[in-house]
Amino acid sequence: MTVRTITSLVAVGLFALASCSGDEATITSHVHDMSAGGAARVLGAPDRAIAGPQGAIAQFVVECEFSHAAPDDPIVHPGAPGASHTHVFFGATTTNAFSTAESLRASDTTCDQRLDTAAYWAPALMRDQVVQTPVKSVAYYRPGVDVDPTTVEPFPFGLQMVAGDASASAAQSTSIVAWSCGAGITRATTPPSCTTDRRLRLLVTFPDCWNGVDLATDDRVSHVAYSSGGRCPGTHPVPVPQLQFSVEYPVFGPSDDLALASGGLLSGHADFYNAWDPDRLAREVRNCLHREVVCGVASGRTDG
Repeated sequence: MTVRTITSLVAVGLFALASCSGDEATITSHVHDMSAGGAARVLGAPDRAIAGPQGAIAQFVVECEFSHAAPDDPIVHPGAPGASHTHVFFGATTTNAFSTAESLRASDTTCDQRLDTAAYWAPALMRDQVVQTPVKSVAYYRPGVDVDPTTVEPFPFGLQMVAGDASASAAQSTSIVAWSCGAGITRATTPPSCTTDRRLRLLVTFPDCWNGVDLATDDRVSHVAYSSGGRCPGTHPVPVPQLQFSVEYPVFGPSDDLALASGGLLSGHADFYNAWDPDRLAREVRNCLHREVVCGVASGRTDG
């Protein structure tokens, strides 16, 4: 089996779709304010939203089923079970307030890539105070906007990242947090009314630049940043994959009775705790991003 690529004809068509996002509002800064996480920091934001799940951009894709829901957060509230709002978890099946990179690596996983034992989580979506059990999540690993794919390095084992603002009371940039119906390219700051053939999705885009030193910091965010103009800032010189995390819910129709467990519908965010098998992650980066092809991890291929 070989690496699955898209043909030139499909790439051109998808690129045209991606170009439709060019009129997306660009926000040059974004503050992530953690209610229990120390000082906030301006991280910047992607130059524009990455349109569509299969744009004409080098990437590899991992699909993970829902694992469990719990009021835990091993990044924001480590060692404090029940201290968080309710999250829905994907990937590593043992994720809880006491999780470490090593415990996650030893865990089973809900991901179709069995060597991806990273933990992914987002606030639970509620309808009339009832948790809406997600259908699935999809993690899209890509270079940042206009970043040279051949310069991207794998995440270091144990890297912790948070994207989006759990305390937001105003609309966040749709290049970081957005809602959509199905796999369409339209992005909204609040959940749109979706038809029954297109489920509601939350999309969160993580920083793609690392300071090269810290796996985590007290404020949860200052060790990573977003690239701009295809470059990482001097303070965060290491380009890493830009993870776009999508959660799909069995939700249709008006959003009047919806709420996130973290607060209002504007408080979208997600967390990522890297526990990938390091060799496998390095191969995905090399085979897909460095070769500038689109890969479906679950489809199977020859590693090189």
